[in-house]
Amino acid sequence: MTKSKGALLIARNNGQLDYVKQAVFLAKRIKKYLDIPTSIITDSEEYLRDAFDVDVFDEVITIEYTDDDHKRKFYDGSMFHKTGNFKNNYRINAYEMSPYIETLLLDTDYIISNSLLKKCFDSNADLQLFQKSEDIAKVRNEQEFKYISETSIDFYWATVVFFRKTPLNKLYFDLIKHVQEHWHHYSMIYQLKSTLFRNDFAFSIAAHLMNGFTSNNDLITHLPGKHFYTIDKDILWKLDNDKLIFLVEKKDYLGEYTALSTQGMNIHVMNKFSLERVIDEQ
Repeated sequence: MTKSKGALLIARNNGQLDYVKQAVFLAKRIKKYLDIPTSIITDSEEYLRDAFDVDVFDEVITIEYTDDDHKRKFYDGSMFHKTGNFKNNYRINAYEMSPYIETLLLDTDYIISNSLLKKCFDSNADLQLFQKSEDIAKVRNEQEFKYISETSIDFYWATVVFFRKTPLNKLYFDLIKHVQEHWHHYSMIYQLKSTLFRNDFAFSIAAHLMNGFTSNNDLITHLPGKHFYTIDKDILWKLDNDKLIFLVEKKDYLGEYTALSTQGMNIHVMNKFSLERVIDEQ
């Protein structure tokens, strides 16, 4: 049965990071700040039910557990990293698997601390993503999050996506699947530095294709607010309700940090190890 509106999270553990734990934490904050139900797509349902309160989810949608051949480094600050499977290839199925007519799709490392995203559901725009973004450190080159490569197209974040189930959005998600299936081809055409599949790039390329190979995008509306983020070289140190304290990597000083705090801001926390430590403290 299709329901009216809600949030959707995808949690596929990789042996290094506990995305299920992150999803449970985020679902509670979605309820607190947005007051909408949350469903989860996971390949670790047994672990979810054994370790956590599954009642935080409206629906638990189970998929088969698989490993992925793609690996990447996951940093925990500037001095430490682990290598793990990069299981990011299931986001393309969000349209068909969402139980909602109106879906707010989020990465599990996104911390919600205000009600701003509730405005998505009041808008007439059927597809909303972030394009404008800001590194809270304000000292680093942010060019990599403006264009998908130095000579290529506008960058759209797939971290937060709002979509309604419409024929046009169905076509958009089908096109994202096509881009993923032919990733090697598109990574060369769009002159990407790495052939590692990234959802941000796939969503951006599909938008470019649907808009007639132009950057004047009539398909996508910008989500309310701005996409604030910290990179994985930074450390989330503490969280107290809507106040977050970070240790932000100093520019040109490896292993040194500056303390920085935010309040009432939604933040994409790329250092998932530090996020999980803070979750454990809650």
